[in-house]
Amino acid sequence: MTEPASRPLIARLKDWLDNLLVLNVFLVISGALWFALAIGLHSRKVEAPLVLFRQLWEPLFTPAIGVLMAASVLSGILGWWQRRGPQQARDSGS
Repeated sequence: MTEPASRPLIARLKDWLDNLLVLNVFLVISGALWFALAIGLHSRKVEAPLVLFRQLWEPLFTPAIGVLMAASVLSGILGWWQRRGPQQARDSGS
């Protein structure tokens, strides 16, 4: 008896999206901490962390922030759709 196969596709999609959001949040938070550390070191004339952060900004952190925002909106829509589904079925059955 495999439970994941018996769950609706939208529920599995939402679970996958939630896991993606968790990983993405950790990436964005670690990037923010790295940036704060790099700025602190920049004030002490240590440039390497800030230079590396700038190099990774476009290919790593910008897409991570965009995916985080898009996935958050999609997760909210899917959650709303899941809550709305049973109510609509009850309303149409009356």
